[in-house]
Amino acid sequence: VMIEAEGEATAVWSHKQRIAVFLAAMRHFCNALHAAQVPLIYAGLDDPDLPDQGLAERLAALLAKHQPQELHVCEPGDRRLHEAIAAVAEAAQVRLVVHSDSHFLCTKAEFAAWAKNRKELRMEFFYREMRRKFGVLMQGAGAKSKPLGGQWNFDASNRSAYPKTGPGEITPPARFTPDRITQEVIDLVNQRFAAHPGSTADFIWPVTREQGFAALQTFIDTRLPRFGSTQDAMWTETPFGWHSLLSVALNLHLIQPLEVVHAAEAAYHARGLDLAGVEGFIRQVLGWREFIRGVYWLMPDLKSANHFQHERPLPKWYWTGETHMACMRDVVGQTLRYGYAHHIQRLMVTGQFALLAEISPQALADWYLAVYVDAVEWVELPNVAGMALYADGGQFTSKPYIASGAYISRQSNYCQNCRYKPEHKTGSNACPITTLYWAFLDRHEAELAANPRTSLMVKHVQRMDGEARAALRDQAARLLAQLDAA
Repeated sequence: VMIEAEGEATAVWSHKQRIAVFLAAMRHFCNALHAAQVPLIYAGLDDPDLPDQGLAERLAALLAKHQPQELHVCEPGDRRLHEAIAAVAEAAQVRLVVHSDSHFLCTKAEFAAWAKNRKELRMEFFYREMRRKFGVLMQGAGAKSKPLGGQWNFDASNRSAYPKTGPGEITPPARFTPDRITQEVIDLVNQRFAAHPGSTADFIWPVTREQGFAALQTFIDTRLPRFGSTQDAMWTETPFGWHSLLSVALNLHLIQPLEVVHAAEAAYHARGLDLAGVEGFIRQVLGWREFIRGVYWLMPDLKSANHFQHERPLPKWYWTGETHMACMRDVVGQTLRYGYAHHIQRLMVTGQFALLAEISPQALADWYLAVYVDAVEWVELPNVAGMALYADGGQFTSKPYIASGAYISRQSNYCQNCRYKPEHKTGSNACPITTLYWAFLDRHEAELAANPRTSLMVKHVQRMDGEARAALRDQAARLLAQLDAA
Protein backbone atom coordinates (compact mmCIF):
# COMPACT_ATOMS: atom_id res chain seq x y z
CA VAL A 1 0.00 0.00 0.00
CA MET A 2 1.21 3.50 -0.85
CA ILE A 3 -0.78 6.52 0.31
CA GLU A 4 -0.63 10.11 -0.87
CA ALA A 5 -2.03 12.40 1.82
CA GLU A 6 -2.48 16.15 1.72
CA GLY A 7 -1.88 16.32 5.46
CA GLU A 8 1.75 15.30 4.91
CA ALA A 9 2.21 18.48 2.87
CA THR A 10 0.44 20.73 5.37
CA ALA A 11 1.67 19.38 8.73
CA VAL A 12 4.27 22.08 8.16
CA TRP A 13 3.87 24.74 5.45
CA SER A 14 5.93 22.71 2.97
CA HIS A 15 7.94 24.17 0.09
CA LYS A 16 6.36 23.35 -3.27
CA GLN A 17 9.47 21.43 -4.36
CA ARG A 18 9.44 19.35 -1.18
CA ILE A 19 5.87 18.27 -1.90
CA ALA A 20 6.69 17.63 -5.56
CA VAL A 21 9.81 15.56 -4.95
CA PHE A 22 8.03 13.16 -2.60
CA LEU A 23 4.95 12.75 -4.81
CA ALA A 24 7.01 12.34 -7.99
CA ALA A 25 9.24 9.71 -6.38
CA MET A 26 6.18 7.84 -5.06
CA ARG A 27 4.46 7.80 -8.43
CA HIS A 28 7.56 6.62 -10.26
CA PHE A 29 8.04 3.86 -7.69
CA CYS A 30 4.39 2.90 -8.08
CA ASN A 31 4.95 2.43 -11.81
CA ALA A 32 8.10 0.40 -11.17
CA LEU A 33 6.18 -1.93 -8.84
CA HIS A 34 3.38 -2.34 -11.37
CA ALA A 35 5.96 -3.14 -14.08
CA ALA A 36 7.46 -5.79 -11.79
CA GLN A 37 3.95 -7.16 -11.18
CA VAL A 38 4.14 -6.48 -7.46
CA PRO A 39 0.60 -6.31 -5.97
CA LEU A 40 -0.03 -2.71 -4.95
CA ILE A 41 -2.85 -0.54 -3.66
CA TYR A 42 -2.02 3.08 -4.52
CA ALA A 43 -4.14 5.83 -2.98
CA GLY A 44 -3.74 9.08 -4.89
CA LEU A 45 -4.52 12.53 -3.53
CA ASP A 46 -7.86 12.59 -5.34
CA ASP A 47 -8.99 9.04 -4.58
CA PRO A 48 -12.78 9.54 -4.17
CA ASP A 49 -13.19 6.58 -1.81
CA LEU A 50 -10.88 7.94 0.89
CA PRO A 51 -10.94 10.90 3.32
CA ASP A 52 -9.31 14.03 1.93
CA GLN A 53 -6.66 14.93 4.47
CA GLY A 54 -4.58 12.83 6.83
CA LEU A 55 -2.53 9.72 6.12
CA ALA A 56 -3.84 8.09 9.30
CA GLU A 57 -7.47 8.59 8.29
CA ARG A 58 -6.77 7.24 4.78
CA LEU A 59 -4.96 4.22 6.20
CA ALA A 60 -7.88 3.54 8.57
CA ALA A 61 -10.30 3.58 5.64
CA LEU A 62 -8.14 1.10 3.70
CA LEU A 63 -7.90 -1.22 6.71
CA ALA A 64 -11.67 -1.12 7.10
CA LYS A 65 -12.15 -1.93 3.42
CA HIS A 66 -9.61 -4.76 3.07
CA GLN A 67 -9.75 -6.28 6.59
CA PRO A 68 -6.13 -7.55 6.75
CA GLN A 69 -4.89 -9.70 9.60
CA GLU A 70 -1.55 -7.88 9.80
CA LEU A 71 -0.16 -4.51 8.75
CA HIS A 72 3.54 -4.55 7.82
CA VAL A 73 5.37 -1.23 7.56
CA CYS A 74 8.94 -0.03 7.17
CA GLU A 75 10.05 2.16 10.05
CA PRO A 76 8.65 5.66 9.48
CA GLY A 77 11.07 8.58 9.39
CA ASP A 78 9.38 10.47 12.21
CA ARG A 79 7.81 9.74 15.56
CA ARG A 80 4.52 11.47 14.68
CA LEU A 81 3.83 9.09 11.80
CA HIS A 82 4.97 6.05 13.76
CA GLU A 83 2.54 6.85 16.57
CA ALA A 84 -0.30 7.60 14.14
CA ILE A 85 0.09 4.30 12.30
CA ALA A 86 0.27 2.38 15.59
CA ALA A 87 -2.92 4.05 16.80
CA VAL A 88 -4.77 3.25 13.56
CA ALA A 89 -3.69 -0.40 13.68
CA GLU A 90 -4.75 -0.73 17.31
CA ALA A 91 -8.15 0.83 16.62
CA ALA A 92 -8.67 -1.53 13.70
CA GLN A 93 -7.49 -4.50 15.81
CA VAL A 94 -4.84 -5.31 13.21
CA ARG A 95 -1.45 -6.65 14.29
CA LEU A 96 1.27 -4.12 13.41
CA VAL A 97 4.69 -5.40 12.30
CA VAL A 98 7.39 -2.73 11.95
CA HIS A 99 10.41 -3.70 9.86
CA SER A 100 13.85 -2.18 10.32
CA ASP A 101 14.72 0.31 7.58
CA SER A 102 17.42 -1.33 5.44
CA HIS A 103 18.42 2.07 4.02
CA PHE A 104 20.50 2.71 7.14
CA LEU A 105 23.68 0.97 8.25
CA CYS A 106 23.02 1.10 11.99
CA THR A 107 19.67 -0.06 13.37
CA LYS A 108 17.95 1.80 16.17
CA ALA A 109 18.69 -1.11 18.51
CA GLU A 110 22.39 -1.14 17.56
CA PHE A 111 22.70 2.58 18.15
CA ALA A 112 20.94 2.34 21.50
CA ALA A 113 23.38 -0.42 22.51
CA TRP A 114 26.34 1.72 21.45
CA ALA A 115 25.01 4.74 23.37
CA LYS A 116 24.14 2.84 26.55
CA ASN A 117 26.11 3.93 29.63
CA ARG A 118 28.03 6.61 27.72
CA LYS A 119 28.33 9.91 29.55
CA GLU A 120 28.50 11.79 26.27
CA LEU A 121 27.34 10.95 22.76
CA ARG A 122 29.92 12.11 20.26
CA MET A 123 29.75 11.41 16.55
CA GLU A 124 33.52 11.02 16.22
CA PHE A 125 33.65 7.84 18.33
CA PHE A 126 30.58 6.36 16.66
CA TYR A 127 32.09 7.15 13.25
CA ARG A 128 35.30 5.30 14.07
CA GLU A 129 33.33 2.19 14.96
CA MET A 130 31.39 2.43 11.71
CA ARG A 131 34.67 2.73 9.77
CA ARG A 132 35.97 -0.40 11.47
CA LYS A 133 32.70 -2.29 11.06
CA PHE A 134 32.51 -1.70 7.30
CA GLY A 135 36.26 -1.55 6.63
CA VAL A 136 36.06 1.87 5.00
CA LEU A 137 39.30 3.80 4.38
CA MET A 138 41.18 1.34 6.58
CA GLN A 139 44.50 -0.47 6.29
CA GLY A 140 45.13 -3.82 7.90
CA ALA A 141 42.49 -6.20 9.19
CA GLY A 142 40.56 -6.88 12.37
CA ALA A 143 41.43 -5.26 15.67
CA LYS A 144 44.80 -4.10 14.34
CA SER A 145 43.34 -2.12 11.43
CA LYS A 146 44.29 1.55 11.21
CA PRO A 147 42.75 4.50 9.38
CA LEU A 148 44.35 5.43 6.09
CA GLY A 149 46.60 8.44 6.43
CA GLY A 150 47.20 7.74 10.11
CA GLN A 151 44.21 9.72 11.42
CA TRP A 152 40.45 9.33 11.48
CA ASN A 153 39.35 12.85 10.76
CA PHE A 154 40.74 15.45 8.35
CA ASP A 155 38.15 18.12 9.15
CA ALA A 156 40.80 20.77 9.76
CA SER A 157 41.76 20.52 6.08
CA ASN A 158 38.20 21.03 4.88
CA ARG A 159 37.34 24.55 6.07
CA SER A 160 38.81 26.87 3.44
CA ALA A 161 36.92 29.76 1.89
CA TYR A 162 36.91 30.39 -1.84
CA PRO A 163 39.71 32.64 -3.14
CA LYS A 164 39.02 36.37 -2.95
CA THR A 165 38.44 36.30 -6.72
CA GLY A 166 35.57 33.84 -6.24
CA PRO A 167 35.00 30.12 -6.68
CA GLY A 168 35.80 30.10 -10.40
CA GLU A 169 34.11 27.65 -12.72
CA ILE A 170 32.29 24.89 -10.87
CA THR A 171 31.19 21.74 -12.65
CA PRO A 172 27.40 21.64 -12.17
CA PRO A 173 25.64 18.81 -10.36
CA ALA A 174 23.37 16.42 -12.20
CA ARG A 175 20.07 18.05 -13.13
CA PHE A 176 16.99 16.08 -14.16
CA THR A 177 14.46 17.60 -16.53
CA PRO A 178 10.99 16.61 -15.32
CA ASP A 179 9.45 13.79 -17.36
CA ARG A 180 5.70 13.50 -17.93
CA ILE A 181 4.96 12.06 -14.48
CA THR A 182 7.08 14.62 -12.64
CA GLN A 183 5.67 17.48 -14.68
CA GLU A 184 2.13 16.34 -13.88
CA VAL A 185 3.06 16.39 -10.19
CA ILE A 186 4.59 19.86 -10.49
CA ASP A 187 1.46 21.14 -12.21
CA LEU A 188 -0.67 19.57 -9.47
CA VAL A 189 1.43 21.15 -6.72
CA ASN A 190 1.31 24.58 -8.34
CA GLN A 191 -2.47 24.36 -8.50
CA ARG A 192 -3.33 22.60 -5.26
CA PHE A 193 -0.64 24.10 -3.03
CA ALA A 194 -0.37 27.51 -4.68
CA ALA A 195 -0.11 29.36 -1.36
CA HIS A 196 2.88 27.32 -0.18
CA PRO A 197 6.37 28.84 -0.19
CA GLY A 198 8.98 28.46 -2.89
CA SER A 199 8.92 27.90 -6.61
CA THR A 200 8.97 24.79 -8.80
CA ALA A 201 10.59 26.58 -11.75
CA ASP A 202 14.05 25.14 -11.00
CA PHE A 203 13.11 21.55 -10.15
CA ILE A 204 16.31 19.53 -10.70
CA TRP A 205 15.99 16.60 -8.30
CA PRO A 206 16.24 12.83 -8.90
CA VAL A 207 12.98 10.94 -8.38
CA THR A 208 13.90 7.43 -9.58
CA ARG A 209 16.61 4.95 -8.62
CA GLU A 210 18.20 5.39 -12.05
CA GLN A 211 18.36 9.14 -11.56
CA GLY A 212 19.73 8.65 -8.05
CA PHE A 213 22.61 6.61 -9.47
CA ALA A 214 23.19 9.20 -12.18
CA ALA A 215 23.41 11.94 -9.51
CA LEU A 216 25.90 9.81 -7.57
CA GLN A 217 28.04 9.08 -10.61
CA THR A 218 28.12 12.73 -11.67
CA PHE A 219 29.31 13.76 -8.22
CA ILE A 220 31.97 11.05 -8.00
CA ASP A 221 33.28 11.71 -11.51
CA THR A 222 33.27 15.50 -11.62
CA ARG A 223 32.73 17.08 -8.19
CA LEU A 224 34.19 14.90 -5.43
CA PRO A 225 37.80 15.83 -6.37
CA ARG A 226 37.07 19.48 -5.49
CA PHE A 227 34.53 18.96 -2.72
CA GLY A 228 36.67 18.73 0.40
CA SER A 229 38.66 21.88 1.02
CA THR A 230 35.87 24.38 0.27
CA GLN A 231 32.87 22.49 1.63
CA ASP A 232 32.38 25.24 4.25
CA ALA A 233 32.69 28.07 1.72
CA MET A 234 29.81 30.33 0.63
CA TRP A 235 29.44 32.74 -2.27
CA THR A 236 26.58 34.71 -3.77
CA GLU A 237 24.73 33.00 -6.62
CA THR A 238 26.65 29.78 -5.89
CA PRO A 239 23.97 27.64 -4.25
CA PHE A 240 25.58 24.23 -4.71
CA GLY A 241 29.35 24.79 -4.62
CA TRP A 242 31.07 21.42 -4.98
CA HIS A 243 28.53 19.66 -2.74
CA SER A 244 27.01 16.31 -3.69
CA LEU A 245 23.28 17.10 -3.34
CA LEU A 246 22.85 13.36 -2.69
CA SER A 247 20.84 13.77 0.53
CA VAL A 248 17.66 13.94 -1.57
CA ALA A 249 18.32 10.60 -3.27
CA LEU A 250 19.44 9.04 0.01
CA ASN A 251 16.48 10.26 2.05
CA LEU A 252 14.03 9.21 -0.67
CA HIS A 253 15.65 5.74 -0.50
CA LEU A 254 16.58 5.86 -4.18
CA ILE A 255 20.17 4.86 -3.38
CA GLN A 256 21.78 3.10 -0.44
CA PRO A 257 24.39 4.72 1.86
CA LEU A 258 26.95 1.95 1.27
CA GLU A 259 26.60 2.47 -2.48
CA VAL A 260 27.59 6.09 -1.93
CA VAL A 261 30.42 5.31 0.50
CA HIS A 262 31.90 2.55 -1.66
CA ALA A 263 31.75 4.73 -4.78
CA ALA A 264 33.71 7.49 -3.04
CA GLU A 265 36.24 5.05 -1.58
CA ALA A 266 36.74 3.34 -4.95
CA ALA A 267 37.36 6.72 -6.60
CA TYR A 268 39.98 7.53 -3.96
CA HIS A 269 41.90 4.32 -4.64
CA ALA A 270 41.50 4.34 -8.42
CA ARG A 271 42.21 8.00 -9.08
CA GLY A 272 44.41 9.05 -6.17
CA LEU A 273 41.99 11.69 -4.93
CA ASP A 274 42.75 13.87 -1.94
CA LEU A 275 42.21 11.73 1.16
CA ALA A 276 41.03 14.66 3.28
CA GLY A 277 38.22 15.49 0.87
CA VAL A 278 37.09 11.91 0.40
CA GLU A 279 37.19 11.23 4.14
CA GLY A 280 35.21 14.39 4.81
CA PHE A 281 32.50 13.32 2.40
CA ILE A 282 32.35 9.73 3.69
CA ARG A 283 32.13 11.04 7.25
CA GLN A 284 28.93 12.90 6.34
CA VAL A 285 27.27 9.68 5.12
CA LEU A 286 28.80 6.90 7.23
CA GLY A 287 29.23 9.03 10.34
CA TRP A 288 26.95 12.00 10.78
CA ARG A 289 23.91 10.71 8.86
CA GLU A 290 23.80 7.45 10.80
CA PHE A 291 24.64 9.12 14.10
CA ILE A 292 21.97 11.79 13.82
CA ARG A 293 19.30 9.22 12.99
CA GLY A 294 20.23 7.23 16.09
CA VAL A 295 20.11 10.37 18.22
CA TYR A 296 16.63 11.23 16.94
CA TRP A 297 15.12 7.94 18.07
CA LEU A 298 17.06 7.93 21.33
CA MET A 299 15.93 11.42 22.40
CA PRO A 300 12.13 11.76 22.29
CA ASP A 301 12.27 15.13 24.09
CA LEU A 302 14.17 16.90 21.29
CA LYS A 303 10.97 18.29 19.82
CA SER A 304 10.17 20.24 22.99
CA ALA A 305 13.77 21.02 24.01
CA ASN A 306 14.45 24.69 24.78
CA HIS A 307 17.62 25.00 26.85
CA PHE A 308 17.82 28.80 26.58
CA GLN A 309 14.05 29.31 26.88
CA HIS A 310 13.81 31.17 23.58
CA GLU A 311 10.27 32.07 22.51
CA ARG A 312 10.46 34.70 19.75
CA PRO A 313 8.50 34.04 16.55
CA LEU A 314 10.32 33.47 13.28
CA PRO A 315 10.94 36.75 11.40
CA LYS A 316 8.69 37.03 8.36
CA TRP A 317 11.65 37.25 6.00
CA TYR A 318 12.53 33.61 6.64
CA TRP A 319 9.62 32.97 4.22
CA THR A 320 10.46 35.71 1.71
CA GLY A 321 14.18 36.47 1.82
CA GLU A 322 13.32 40.17 2.03
CA THR A 323 15.93 41.31 4.55
CA HIS A 324 18.77 43.85 4.52
CA MET A 325 21.25 41.15 5.64
CA ALA A 326 22.99 39.98 2.49
CA CYS A 327 23.88 36.56 3.90
CA MET A 328 20.33 35.77 4.96
CA ARG A 329 18.92 37.22 1.75
CA ASP A 330 21.13 34.96 -0.36
CA VAL A 331 20.62 31.76 1.65
CA VAL A 332 16.87 32.16 2.11
CA GLY A 333 16.55 33.22 -1.53
CA GLN A 334 18.26 30.09 -2.84
CA THR A 335 16.25 28.00 -0.39
CA LEU A 336 13.00 29.34 -1.82
CA ARG A 337 14.29 28.78 -5.36
CA TYR A 338 15.72 25.27 -5.00
CA GLY A 339 14.63 23.94 -1.60
CA TYR A 340 18.34 23.58 -0.86
CA ALA A 341 21.18 25.10 1.15
CA HIS A 342 24.37 23.32 2.17
CA HIS A 343 25.26 22.45 5.75
CA ILE A 344 27.23 25.59 6.62
CA GLN A 345 24.54 27.84 5.19
CA ARG A 346 22.02 26.04 7.37
CA LEU A 347 24.18 25.86 10.51
CA MET A 348 26.04 29.18 10.49
CA VAL A 349 23.62 31.48 8.67
CA THR A 350 19.93 30.64 9.10
CA GLY A 351 20.48 28.42 12.15
CA GLN A 352 22.96 30.59 14.00
CA PHE A 353 20.90 33.73 13.48
CA ALA A 354 17.86 32.04 15.00
CA LEU A 355 19.88 30.98 18.05
CA LEU A 356 21.33 34.45 18.58
CA ALA A 357 17.94 36.10 17.96
CA GLU A 358 16.21 33.94 20.57
CA ILE A 359 13.86 32.30 18.07
CA SER A 360 11.66 29.48 19.34
CA PRO A 361 13.38 26.16 18.54
CA GLN A 362 10.03 24.67 17.56
CA ALA A 363 9.34 27.51 15.11
CA LEU A 364 12.73 27.12 13.44
CA ALA A 365 12.53 23.31 13.33
CA ASP A 366 9.18 23.53 11.59
CA TRP A 367 10.69 25.97 9.07
CA TYR A 368 13.58 23.64 8.25
CA LEU A 369 11.20 20.71 7.90
CA ALA A 370 9.04 22.77 5.55
CA VAL A 371 11.55 24.40 3.21
CA TYR A 372 14.19 21.78 2.39
CA VAL A 373 13.59 19.02 -0.15
CA ASP A 374 15.75 16.55 1.80
CA ALA A 375 13.98 17.19 5.12
CA VAL A 376 12.61 14.26 7.08
CA GLU A 377 12.19 14.73 10.82
CA TRP A 378 14.74 12.06 11.82
CA VAL A 379 17.50 14.15 10.23
CA GLU A 380 16.05 17.65 10.49
CA LEU A 381 15.09 17.82 14.16
CA PRO A 382 18.38 16.78 15.82
CA ASN A 383 20.36 18.89 13.36
CA VAL A 384 18.26 21.95 14.17
CA ALA A 385 17.39 21.50 17.86
CA GLY A 386 20.70 19.94 18.85
CA MET A 387 23.34 21.16 16.42
CA ALA A 388 22.17 24.59 15.30
CA LEU A 389 20.25 25.80 18.35
CA TYR A 390 21.81 23.87 21.26
CA ALA A 391 18.23 23.56 22.50
CA ASP A 392 19.00 20.21 24.13
CA GLY A 393 21.78 21.72 26.24
CA GLY A 394 24.55 19.77 24.53
CA GLN A 395 23.51 16.13 24.82
CA PHE A 396 25.45 15.25 21.67
CA THR A 397 27.34 18.46 20.82
CA SER A 398 30.08 20.05 22.90
CA LYS A 399 29.16 23.72 22.49
CA PRO A 400 26.74 26.17 20.87
CA TYR A 401 27.85 26.89 17.28
CA ILE A 402 28.06 30.68 17.35
CA ALA A 403 30.23 33.27 15.66
CA SER A 404 30.16 36.96 14.81
CA GLY A 405 29.70 38.43 11.37
CA ALA A 406 33.46 38.13 10.93
CA TYR A 407 33.04 34.38 10.36
CA ILE A 408 30.48 35.00 7.61
CA SER A 409 32.87 37.53 6.08
CA ARG A 410 35.79 35.05 6.10
CA GLN A 411 33.78 32.22 4.57
CA SER A 412 31.91 34.18 1.91
CA ASN A 413 31.55 37.37 -0.09
CA TYR A 414 28.16 38.12 1.46
CA CYS A 415 29.41 41.06 3.50
CA GLN A 416 31.01 42.93 0.58
CA ASN A 417 27.77 44.50 -0.64
CA CYS A 418 25.78 44.45 2.60
CA ARG A 419 24.50 47.58 4.29
CA TYR A 420 25.81 46.20 7.59
CA LYS A 421 29.47 45.97 8.62
CA PRO A 422 30.54 42.67 10.23
CA GLU A 423 33.17 44.38 12.40
CA HIS A 424 30.64 46.72 14.04
CA LYS A 425 28.69 45.49 17.06
CA THR A 426 26.94 48.80 17.79
CA GLY A 427 25.92 51.81 15.74
CA SER A 428 23.76 52.34 12.64
CA ASN A 429 25.89 50.02 10.46
CA ALA A 430 26.30 47.27 13.04
CA CYS A 431 25.87 43.76 11.66
CA PRO A 432 22.87 42.11 13.38
CA ILE A 433 24.78 38.84 13.65
CA THR A 434 27.73 40.57 15.31
CA THR A 435 25.49 42.52 17.69
CA LEU A 436 23.51 39.45 18.70
CA TYR A 437 26.65 37.31 19.00
CA TRP A 438 28.21 39.68 21.54
CA ALA A 439 24.87 40.06 23.32
CA PHE A 440 24.60 36.27 23.53
CA LEU A 441 28.05 36.07 25.14
CA ASP A 442 27.04 38.80 27.56
CA ARG A 443 23.73 37.16 28.45
CA HIS A 444 25.12 33.64 28.93
CA GLU A 445 28.54 34.58 30.28
CA ALA A 446 28.58 32.17 33.22
CA GLU A 447 27.52 29.09 31.25
CA LEU A 448 29.87 29.78 28.36
CA ALA A 449 32.81 30.55 30.66
CA ALA A 450 32.38 27.14 32.27
CA ASN A 451 32.66 25.34 28.91
CA PRO A 452 36.27 24.84 27.73
CA ARG A 453 35.11 25.10 24.13
CA THR A 454 33.61 28.59 24.61
CA SER A 455 35.52 30.06 27.55
CA LEU A 456 37.92 31.98 25.29
CA MET A 457 34.98 33.68 23.55
CA VAL A 458 33.69 34.97 26.86
CA LYS A 459 37.06 36.46 27.83
CA HIS A 460 36.63 38.98 25.01
CA VAL A 461 33.29 40.20 26.30
CA GLN A 462 34.64 40.30 29.85
CA ARG A 463 37.19 42.90 28.73
CA MET A 464 34.39 45.31 27.77
CA ASP A 465 33.75 48.12 30.24
CA GLY A 466 30.34 48.86 31.70
CA GLU A 467 29.52 51.60 29.20
CA ALA A 468 30.34 49.37 26.20
CA ARG A 469 28.25 46.54 27.62
CA ALA A 470 25.31 48.87 28.19
CA ALA A 471 25.52 50.12 24.58
CA LEU A 472 25.65 46.53 23.35
CA ARG A 473 22.61 45.52 25.38
CA ASP A 474 20.69 48.55 24.17
CA GLN A 475 21.55 47.84 20.50
CA ALA A 476 20.55 44.19 20.87
CA ALA A 477 17.28 45.05 22.59
CA ARG A 478 16.27 47.44 19.81
CA LEU A 479 17.23 44.89 17.16
CA LEU A 480 15.28 42.06 18.82
CA ALA A 481 12.23 44.31 19.14
CA GLN A 482 12.09 44.80 15.37
CA LEU A 483 13.51 41.65 13.78
CA ASP A 484 11.15 41.83 10.82
CA ALA A 485 12.94 45.03 9.75
CA ALA A 486 16.48 43.61 10.00
